[in-house]
Amino acid sequence: MSQTPSGLPVRFSVGITGHRGDNPALAADPSRIAAALAGIFAEIEAGLAVERAATPALMIQPTRLHTLLSHGVDQLAAAAASALDWQIVAPLPFSQALNVAINAQPHTLADGMTLLAGGDASDPAVQARAQGIRHWSAQARLFQLADRDVEIAALFEASLAAPEDARRARHFHAAVGAQAALAARVMIEQSDLLIGVWDNGSRDGVGGTGHTIAQALEIGTPVLLLDPAQPEHWSILSSTESLAGWQSRTGQDRERLNAVVANALHARDGGVARALRVEAWHPHSARASTLYRRIEALFGGEPRPLRSLVDRYELPEHIASGSAAPLVAAANALPGTDHEFVAAVTDDILPSFARADGISSRLSDSYRSGMVANFILSALAVIVGVAWLPLGADSGKWLFALAEFGLLSAILLITWLGNRRRLHERWFETRRVAEYLRHAPILLLVGVARPPSHWPRATGTAWPEYAARHKLRAPGLPEMAVTRSFLRSALEGLLAPHVVSQRTYHHAKAKRLNAISHRLDRLATTLFKFAVASVSIWLLMRVGAVLHWLPHAWPHATSKFFAYLGIALPTLGACIAGIRYFGDFERFAAISEVTADKLAQVETRIGQLLAGPDAAIDYEGVSRLAHGIDGIVVDEIESWQAVFSGKPIALPA
Repeated sequence: MSQTPSGLPVRFSVGITGHRGDNPALAADPSRIAAALAGIFAEIEAGLAVERAATPALMIQPTRLHTLLSHGVDQLAAAAASALDWQIVAPLPFSQALNVAINAQPHTLADGMTLLAGGDASDPAVQARAQGIRHWSAQARLFQLADRDVEIAALFEASLAAPEDARRARHFHAAVGAQAALAARVMIEQSDLLIGVWDNGSRDGVGGTGHTIAQALEIGTPVLLLDPAQPEHWSILSSTESLAGWQSRTGQDRERLNAVVANALHARDGGVARALRVEAWHPHSARASTLYRRIEALFGGEPRPLRSLVDRYELPEHIASGSAAPLVAAANALPGTDHEFVAAVTDDILPSFARADGISSRLSDSYRSGMVANFILSALAVIVGVAWLPLGADSGKWLFALAEFGLLSAILLITWLGNRRRLHERWFETRRVAEYLRHAPILLLVGVARPPSHWPRATGTAWPEYAARHKLRAPGLPEMAVTRSFLRSALEGLLAPHVVSQRTYHHAKAKRLNAISHRLDRLATTLFKFAVASVSIWLLMRVGAVLHWLPHAWPHATSKFFAYLGIALPTLGACIAGIRYFGDFERFAAISEVTADKLAQVETRIGQLLAGPDAAIDYEGVSRLAHGIDGIVVDEIESWQAVFSGKPIALPA
């Protein structure tokens, strides 16, 4: 069943990889492959048209094509995409100038250096390749991995200067392959489908077509494969194992292609999809829903625990100049940063996070305070119901029974309202969105994305992951050249402060939750001890009266009082124990401790990288750290969800 939140802009993104123009099949008749690619793109557009008609609320944006713009298949795809007004985004493995020089495949040092300087090659074939790359580079949004340009340009020059030197050639091709593989990974992370034109040759060439296809399949991105010898027939594969003998199973898998398109555009789950925009946002928490946080304040060692706990949430439109101001300043100060991209993050992602965070916090207060209220009311119902005993109000028992009935009715009402309003589910959903968006700016600003296949598969509803994925998909890649100075500044100004603040938060949270758990446990134990003591005292009084050591009237005169204590104290103890069980403070503390430890490891790695020379800082290392932070976030969300997923608001039975 497909459930899709309406009003959310969504986009289908495609990646392309394939042979260069010197491939025999491609060189013999490129028009066949061009026609096949145009036909596939038309099939995608037809699928999108079907989705628009079937779900008018879908705000489907123009399709994006991600391509490295190499001479050959990449440029054929760019031409087909341009004809359909698709956006063309190019994650280049080098700066634009070096990319032209290397991929034009010059044979002489003179042509290579001329191309690198922006000039024209003397060899007509080389110049034609260079002109094609320049043409499509001018049409595309370029994300240039220029951090290793100096090193690779030197290897490029050395290999052309001594073409007979196998060692130089090997070093050059290894460096080029590593950068191409890195750019391909960026492309795959941004794409819902990778299209590959491949003759089923080697997968061992790092950065090559076979390697890129295998890389996509390994992370779960579906791959549409065409054999350049018969491009009219194609198959969609979903695992590296399915590569075995794929050419013998080619056809035109239109149904599977339509399914890939539909899956990218819809939140696929059997529950009720609720877009974040339909949730009401309030500027502050409700005074009546602070009971859970009151427990935390009383038992967590906070100063002035009886103070007002009404929270004022940060206005979405103020976050960029408020709590996120240091992040925005650091992003705008990055050398060579794309300021329009920073503005898009500032104007869209940050307010969306603030809104989701405020909504989730309020729902959390309502849900958790409702459960705490149920535990307290259940204890009060018992205590009030038998309060006539010590008061000796036998004739007024009905009043106490009436009060007990009212308290029990309140429990039923709270439980009914909580379930009817889906407080538990809505809190879970909006909190997931908020946490994904909290860390998103750090990833987006360095061109890192979580591949579509790597988003968590939550139980119940999938729209939070769907909404967050498309929200983060919207800006795409920044238009810039990634340099070593940019990467060092990103480590210092973005990643390191974020990791430190999150590690500090989780350390403090773990300490506070452990303290709450310990104090609640101690209070519950103390109440049970008092209950045992009260019963023991009455029994001793009874024995003393039988032995004539105490007045005979004492046990009889105090029996109702001690009976009341014997009921009230264990009931209060059970109430406190129930709140402790419901809050699961110890397990949440353990989750935060693990998260803090993981973040501390990332912090150490960042420090080690910053302590080294600039030459040691490259995009591969920085993106690996960004992915590490993203993985820690998702692990923490899944652990937290596993604890609370089975605790909907319910009767305190």
